[in-house]
Amino acid sequence: MKKVLTILFILASLNVFSQNDMNRTDWGNLKKYAKENAALKPRLMNEKRIVFMGNSITELWNLLDSNFFEKNHYLNRGISGQTTPQMLVRFRSDVIDLKPSVVVILAGINDIAENTGPISLESIFGNIVSMAQLAKVNGITPVLCSVLPANVIPWNPQIKPADKVIRLNAMIQEYCKKNKLIYLDYYSKMANDQKGLDLKYTSDGVHPNLAGYKVMEPLAQEAIRKSFLR
Repeated sequence: MKKVLTILFILASLNVFSQNDMNRTDWGNLKKYAKENAALKPRLMNEKRIVFMGNSITELWNLLDSNFFEKNHYLNRGISGQTTPQMLVRFRSDVIDLKPSVVVILAGINDIAENTGPISLESIFGNIVSMAQLAKVNGITPVLCSVLPANVIPWNPQIKPADKVIRLNAMIQEYCKKNKLIYLDYYSKMANDQKGLDLKYTSDGVHPNLAGYKVMEPLAQEAIRKSFLR
């Protein structure tokens, strides 16, 4: 398992460093899921289609525990290395056009890591809000996730993310409270006393291992269940 996690982290890191080439042709990486999206059958009238929108934490989830997505018929639209402006660019093709009932949005750590350059917390938050608003106006219920705890960015070690994560989560939580949206709190269940991701849930301080995803899964399930009661 440790070897698998190391390989996955390397792949995620390579994705970050290869983005300069991609930026010149497909900045939002709309091609990533183009074939899967085109092949997706129209949603049935009584079908509760769920899309998970995110970065490597979402994408690698499907690799480490694909059964979670397969048995629940969830659609994974995570792309390693992506920041919130990139997700906003592809939100229509990877979420809205799929006509889901619910979208679970997990985003922000790569912005804090400055994967696509420096960005304020207010701008990160604004991009997340824009995705939520786009979902709502298209009849999709947004579930907004806390950013997972992190006190280190392995691929950009000069960044000190811990307090920024806490502040961004407070902004997201307050927005959900004011707008009667579901706030999916992973942070409080996974943080250690150094404001980081508990070592039993990670191998690099940012990405969950299988044990971490096993903590996240019932929390996500409950948030989705609650979203259908709104």
